[in-house]
Amino acid sequence: MRSKFFRVLFYVIILTPLWMWLIWMITPKKPLRVCFVDKTVLSTLCREHSSFGWVLKYKRFCRPNHNWYNKKTDYYGFFPKEDRKFLLQDIDHMQQEQIDKASDKYDLFYYTDTYGIYSNEWYGDTLINERSRLVYGGMSSHDLSLLKRAKARHKLIIAEFNTIATPTKAGIRHEFEDMFGVKWSGWVGKYFDVLDTNINYDLPLWLYRNYKKQHNGQWPFKRSGIAFVNIDDHVEVLENIKDLKVEVPYIVTAKRANRDRFTIPRRMKYPYWFDIMYTSHRNNVISTYLIEPTKRGDSILKHWGILKKFPAVIEHIDTNYRFYYFSGDFCDNPIRDRLNSFKGIWYFKPLFYNKKEIGETESFFWKFYMPMVTQILDEYYPIVNSKRHEK
Repeated sequence: MRSKFFRVLFYVIILTPLWMWLIWMITPKKPLRVCFVDKTVLSTLCREHSSFGWVLKYKRFCRPNHNWYNKKTDYYGFFPKEDRKFLLQDIDHMQQEQIDKASDKYDLFYYTDTYGIYSNEWYGDTLINERSRLVYGGMSSHDLSLLKRAKARHKLIIAEFNTIATPTKAGIRHEFEDMFGVKWSGWVGKYFDVLDTNINYDLPLWLYRNYKKQHNGQWPFKRSGIAFVNIDDHVEVLENIKDLKVEVPYIVTAKRANRDRFTIPRRMKYPYWFDIMYTSHRNNVISTYLIEPTKRGDSILKHWGILKKFPAVIEHIDTNYRFYYFSGDFCDNPIRDRLNSFKGIWYFKPLFYNKKEIGETESFFWKFYMPMVTQILDEYYPIVNSKRHEK
């Protein structure tokens, strides 16, 4: 009897992936016309927008011809080629008539990254973690024109960290801010698991050098911590224990209704790049960043006007337009593409990350980004579908 039980259990375990794949395969496809914009694609891995493409395929959202979206080709922005060559296929190459058609053609617009490409990254003319000249990047007037028309047509618009920060010009940034009721404080930040330059060789040299220039040649940090960088290149650092009670920023979703709606936890660590944003009363704040400083760390933040609590997810849903702003590099996650063809894979999420590693970002994808974006799409698709049938 016992051997029979283990035999059945063995076959259940072995066949579970097959059943998950079959259920995913027979789920109907859902055509959705998506406009990706990503100006920071250093390799064909397209990591900066791959998370959203993963969610699209997992939820069976496809192109109008029922083909899956290809993360290597189905976007606007920077396309890396061999031998340091590249192709630009972006909104800037469109005439005004083409922009009008695009705003009408697409159902959804997602600006995942406009930080761009710099010469040290692309040509290798300086160290990879040094600052260098801009090759391509920043939100443009053409991008803004497209978003204006998309907003007027009540389309869903999603933007996230570095859509309007450096190197976007101030005039473009201010127009975007007025259009969507958000405002960048001028500060960005990131958690580093090691601030000791003798150990962490990936620490940006420009960050280290700027801090030393501004703080009497000192870089006294050995532990983990959070670095803050202003648009004017001013750098401040809060070190764990000395300046921080909790070493990593957390995204807090205080309202139970929001947690239930998006199936997200009350607290979610976020150890990657973020921007400190303000929002107007016409928007809702779904989730909030929380930095927990010591008394010393709090005095540093106050002195420089850096918020310790600020919006992480901003939402505007009304009859006039639908808009989300993610105040972090949410779409940039190390996620395996093959897993998006198994229905219910979300339930096995603890297998795909090490929760003991404070600096890992995989858990953020599984516990926060994926369920949130899934809900956004599930709420929006019936609206798109009904309008399609009306035509």
